Amino acid sequence: MPVEMSPEDFDALVDRALDEIPDELARLVHNVVVLVEDEPPEGEPDDLLGLYDGVALTERGGGLDPQLPDRIFLFRGPLLDMCDDEEDLAEEVRITVVHEVAHHFGLDDARLHDLGYA
Repeated sequence: MPVEMSPEDFDALVDRALDEIPDELARLVHNVVVLVEDEPPEGEPDDLLGLYDGVALTERGGGLDPQLPDRIFLFRGPLLDMCDDEEDLAEEVRITVVHEVAHHFGLDDARLHDLGYA
């Protein structure tokens, strides 16, 4: 049965997951915004939990041109639907945040799977 949670409480779970990123990694995350959407965009799987939209640090050039922020999306509906309770939801949000931040650092899904974050 899906978890029911207010958008504000869900946002608090996301904030807590972001706060749990180790400081040595968090310091390296620049120009990234984390957004919560109710559902994945059209054309994406309905059960998509998160999405990184940007250029990984490993693929960026050294130019000084200003760039729009990279975006990490978390999809509230699919996360609520897949979890049985709030503890499970908190863990899935944490895993999804780590997974998408890892894409920012250039880790692909295969490597994240090896590490247990896919």
